[in-house]
Amino acid sequence: MATTTDIRNGLVIYFNDDLFSVVEFQHVKPGKGGAFVRTKLKSLRTGRVIANTFNSGEKIEIARVERRPHQYLFKDDMGYHFMHSETFEQVTIPAELINAPQFMKEGQEVEIVFHADTETPLNCDLPAYVELAITYTEPGLRGNTATNAMKDATLETGAVVKVPLFINTGEVIRVDTRTSEYGERVRS
Repeated sequence: MATTTDIRNGLVIYFNDDLFSVVEFQHVKPGKGGAFVRTKLKSLRTGRVIANTFNSGEKIEIARVERRPHQYLFKDDMGYHFMHSETFEQVTIPAELINAPQFMKEGQEVEIVFHADTETPLNCDLPAYVELAITYTEPGLRGNTATNAMKDATLETGAVVKVPLFINTGEVIRVDTRTSEYGERVRS
């Protein structure tokens, strides 16, 4: 058993019969009364973020989780199929466990978080930025870089993102998977 002094960002704990990841924490020592730890916890099952305050020295139970590298293979009616990069074992994951499934393309490297005791997948994390080609967008206007006007662009995975007016069909762009926003044009 660990105590609240062991809390750090990214730590996974058992709390209220669920697995939670510590998103944010702050040790507080008020002038009067005992110290406490203010936290924001994200449920690994539902994705909901809750705020909770632990008294200093309170016991917490740390869950053992492992991040394993996988390669995305394909999607079918059973879910998304991945292959472990070293052991070549395959695993199928439902879309709810993937943070941005609309940006995955075949062969892409991802990290899947597994609960080490039960060997169940908890979530799938894509890289922060992915590079994808644009399959369709309205024709670009040369020199139109001064305004912040945006237009829709369909990517090779089928996802639609807003891009600046000067971006054309066939170009490769970098997309932020956390916010689903255009990052920059990739020069080849």
